[in-house]
Amino acid sequence: MAILRAIAAHRGRSGRSHGRGRSAVSHGEEDDAGAAAKGRRPQRRRGQARFEQLLDAAERLLAVPEDRDVSLAMVAEEADVPLPSLYHFFPNRNALLVALAERFIERLGENAHRPLDPPPQRWQDIILRRQRIGADWLNGHPAALRLFMGAGVSVDVRTLDLRGNASLARVRADEFRRWFDCSALPRLDDWMAITIGLTDGIWAISWAEHRRVTDECLAESGAAAVAYLRTYLPEVLARHPQDTR
Repeated sequence: MAILRAIAAHRGRSGRSHGRGRSAVSHGEEDDAGAAAKGRRPQRRRGQARFEQLLDAAERLLAVPEDRDVSLAMVAEEADVPLPSLYHFFPNRNALLVALAERFIERLGENAHRPLDPPPQRWQDIILRRQRIGADWLNGHPAALRLFMGAGVSVDVRTLDLRGNASLARVRADEFRRWFDCSALPRLDDWMAITIGLTDGIWAISWAEHRRVTDECLAESGAAAVAYLRTYLPEVLARHPQDTR
């Protein structure tokens, strides 16, 4: 875990030197009952449309390259929605960020479940190709990068991110089992979770310095993940017995 602590320390230093200490929204708007407050997810179609409209506006504002504060009033103006209406859905700034993070995590999960085409020939292919897919998606959604990689992220958003990573680790381990014989790898889920942590740390450094996941940092994260897994996995995994290709 020493390498993860070192990465975390670098994230803190990079955040201070590049303005990442700022939260994604204005600190002038105090949370209501604490960081755990939730937004109200509407049941009716009209309310659902307004809810998504506000999230779209928040995403556009967070995608702006400058490290500016984004207030709830700015989100309401961007969405062309009365501020009292916004408060009906999001009682505080944290509720808005949590809802936006949930949407990003859902979309990342959809990407993770799409089968690789063509199928992987080596287990290393899964790691490298999945990282490329994830980096491309995040670079295409700069608000997600800022929300998850920024130093000012709230406890609730960070908790969602960690849960999303745990779910992604299970999905990735299942993908390994689909293509390869992993019967001798009982801790595969745990190892996948650590590779995701390594990847997140390297990508956070890239975001702090370049505001995107660069090709160089993508190569570094791929090399780190593969090198770590080689501690436990053989260089060649046998094909899954049920693989008829």
